[in-house]
Amino acid sequence: MNILLCGATGFIGRHIHQALTQAGHTVRSLHQPLNGTTRPLRFTEATCPSRWRPWLEGMDAVINAVGVLRDSRRAPMQVVHSQAPVALFQAAADAGVRRVLHISALGLSNNPRLYARSKLAAEEALLNLNQRGVLDGVVLQPSVVFGPGGASSVLFQQLARFPWLLLPPPAFICHIQPVAVEELAEAVLKLTHPACTVRGRVPIVGSQALTLSDFVQALRQQQGLRAARHMALPGALTHLSATLGDCVPFTPWGHDTLALMSHDNTADASVMTSLLGRAPQGATAFGRAQTAAMPQLAS
Repeated sequence: MNILLCGATGFIGRHIHQALTQAGHTVRSLHQPLNGTTRPLRFTEATCPSRWRPWLEGMDAVINAVGVLRDSRRAPMQVVHSQAPVALFQAAADAGVRRVLHISALGLSNNPRLYARSKLAAEEALLNLNQRGVLDGVVLQPSVVFGPGGASSVLFQQLARFPWLLLPPPAFICHIQPVAVEELAEAVLKLTHPACTVRGRVPIVGSQALTLSDFVQALRQQQGLRAARHMALPGALTHLSATLGDCVPFTPWGHDTLALMSHDNTADASVMTSLLGRAPQGATAFGRAQTAAMPQLAS
């Protein structure tokens, strides 16, 4: 198949690109000139369907793996998560490219933050085109994605090195269901297959739900370290730390992250089991394989 992959150089996109090419598909990336003439396309500039049409010629499927954790002038969250994807979906429908996969996130409902609102807007646009019968779109909703090269994965590994930690209160209450990035990419590969009839929202999760505190403890144990002492950070200090995090552009921590972790981020893993042909890995298992690939951070 000929596949347009948006976000091919990102954490998730790199793994999807590798899975697609290893399966024999031809992948078109926005970072490469089109036919040696058209300059690379900046995702944030493609907010109308006409900008996408040249990139969709000859394509059999579209995968959007573009996302940001922080709002910025260079990559406004509303543009990255909503305006550009919505234009892409409409352009695919106009061009007759029916199979569209969109990487979104789990746990966005009832979340007032911009991250969730902008993500949900794109989801609803794609599902609306499904209902109109012009696309066979799939919204992939991963929980926490863990693997080599992920900013949050490096952060978790760093936290696991400390013998004691002050964590936000939701880290002891709310559950996540981490999924290995390689298995997310494998699911994308299966969903891209022409014979696949899955449409709509698809939860992408691992087999094990646990609190963030327990996840960090599991990573620590996998590094051969004894259990750490975790304590809850007072609410006022939690919000202060998120405010400070919002001011630091290179960290994933901030109020959007706090809002996401303040609700359970879990789902039924049966869809993933069906796609993979086996149960997905649990967090306490895939962490062992990933630890060796992660940067070794000082204790």
